[in-house]
Amino acid sequence: MDDEYQLERSPRSQSITDGGHVLAVEIYRGEDSDWILEVVDEFGNSTVWDDQFATDQAAWDELQRTLLEEGVEVMVGMPSDEAPGDSAG
Repeated sequence: MDDEYQLERSPRSQSITDGGHVLAVEIYRGEDSDWILEVVDEFGNSTVWDDQFATDQAAWDELQRTLLEEGVEVMVGMPSDEAPGDSAG
């Protein structure tokens, strides 16, 4: 019996650069689920959309819409050494 959960990664998953920021775009789904859109910024911060998408193209289109309408900054967080509550210093 194989208990490992298999994910299918979309060929649309890729790294993109926008406004000087590098984003890892991950579009994937489980065996019995719709597509999930996740973006990881250069600091390791992850943004995952609440909604799932019927197709990987729909997920990609949503990413493009978000970049156009809201800008890349909505998907870029702070570096971990600048996070609120950091007791450094």
